[in-house]
Amino acid sequence: QAQLVESGGGLVQPGGSLRLSCTVSGFSVSAHLMRWYRQAPGKERDPVASITRAGVTSYADSVKGRFTISRDNARNTVYLQMNSLKPEDTAEYYCNNFVLGYWGQGTQVTVSS
Repeated sequence: QAQLVESGGGLVQPGGSLRLSCTVSGFSVSAHLMRWYRQAPGKERDPVASITRAGVTSYADSVKGRFTISRDNARNTVYLQMNSLKPEDTAEYYCNNFVLGYWGQGTQVTVSS
């Protein structure tokens, strides 16, 4: 059974950085399109970043140039490096296997002074 476990969220001041991790078991992250989503209170869950099997990355316009998605095949983990964080980045962040439809439990990111 597949399992995705996010970690690395927390409280950070505006302009700060966090690195989220999504540790996967049950399938290889290198063999699947993987995505990070986020959901703020009262809003829909929106895609933030994705990485294809070939390692091609793409980003939502709101995070382009500030966030970086990557993966470590040996650790079977997907990362989201978030820099220059803004209050509007506050949300629950989720890891997703797009094709198989697996989700993690989420990790909370709060950007506030």
